[in-house]
Amino acid sequence: MRFQNIQSRRHSLKYQMLIILLSAVVPYAIRLLFISQDQPSLNGLHLTLAAGLLGGVLSVFAIRNIEQYPGVESVSSVLSLTSLIYCGLVVVFLIGRIDYVRGVLIGNYLLCVGLLFAEQFSGSQRRQLRIAIVESKSAKPFQAPNIEWIIVSDPDTLIENIDALTVDLRADLPEAWERRITNIALAGIPVYHIKHLRESVTGMVELEHLAETSYGTLSPPYLYILLKRAIDMIVAAIALILFCPVMLAVALIVRLDSPGPAIFRQKRIGFRGHPFIVRKFRTMQVAQADGDSRSAAMTRTDDVRITRVGAFLRKSRLDELPQLINILRGEMSLIGPRPEAAVLSAWYEDEIPLYRYRHIVMPGVTGWAQVNQGHVTNVEDVKAKLHYDFYYIKHLSPWIDMLIALRTVLTMISGHGAR
Repeated sequence: MRFQNIQSRRHSLKYQMLIILLSAVVPYAIRLLFISQDQPSLNGLHLTLAAGLLGGVLSVFAIRNIEQYPGVESVSSVLSLTSLIYCGLVVVFLIGRIDYVRGVLIGNYLLCVGLLFAEQFSGSQRRQLRIAIVESKSAKPFQAPNIEWIIVSDPDTLIENIDALTVDLRADLPEAWERRITNIALAGIPVYHIKHLRESVTGMVELEHLAETSYGTLSPPYLYILLKRAIDMIVAAIALILFCPVMLAVALIVRLDSPGPAIFRQKRIGFRGHPFIVRKFRTMQVAQADGDSRSAAMTRTDDVRITRVGAFLRKSRLDELPQLINILRGEMSLIGPRPEAAVLSAWYEDEIPLYRYRHIVMPGVTGWAQVNQGHVTNVEDVKAKLHYDFYYIKHLSPWIDMLIALRTVLTMISGHGAR
């Protein structure tokens, strides 16, 4: 198994070298077609090409040092490491007052991030790992399609051909096990804390106690939330202007397709538990006023109420466009836990402990649960969805937001999770 993974790493290195070349050369070549032949501009362009190649090499080197860690963290590290490296290149250019072509470097960065992310995401789906686990009450194998578990209970057991060892590093282990784990780590075999490994592989946090959250507090980093809010406002304003013709066309098609208003309004629970009215393009037949409110708020698989146009709008996520108005009103973010209908939220709060904690951050148009699980309504599935929400809250950062944005594009193309 380890030999297979070594071969896989060598195979991925070939793709990564090709990515470095493509991401640096393509923006350079495009700009070269339009640049004047004066020497200063050419020098700046050539230096930008060299910086792009260097940034790509450094990014691949950094990624390959952590890519053995399975799951979300390995993939999301592409965004954080590559962004930091290219920011460092910009700082060098500015401090050294070195001439460079900004548009080419930005294009190089975006291509590098996108292609490396796709390569890492694809590789993480294919990579098979053989992981030994020191089984205990707090460390047990969990369901993961790419992991073969080797259960060990005796520190003297011979463990061969494994990619990693996982154990509850916070448990009081016998001295024999502590010595054996130390020797395994010294031999160059990764040793993972079981809880950390489970979170990275599943993308979920099983939050039984509020004290288990990160940052040493129940509140997420509000400095980033303020920055996120500013970005939301700018992007939403620009998107609203750009998509205004599309929204008018969709509104007209919805009205022509079935009787009723073009915009659907629903009371949902938002930031800190405050209710607000969410706006979407109507995708269903107008509900009867005397129906059960809880049932009416649920969307089931192959729901007969969904209109012909509505099915397309849901799959493409175009029905969410009016929520740009909610963002400008300060009621929603581009990325965050999806706001739940008030009637369903009240039900889930009665059935699921700590459900209200998901309101600690602004609800979003798209979120971590949506790109991993899709739309759900029954209580058991909502519990699983809640673990995704807690993972997002715990790891709230620019990097997970960028990861969600990239995966949302893939979701829009595939239509995953739509009902």
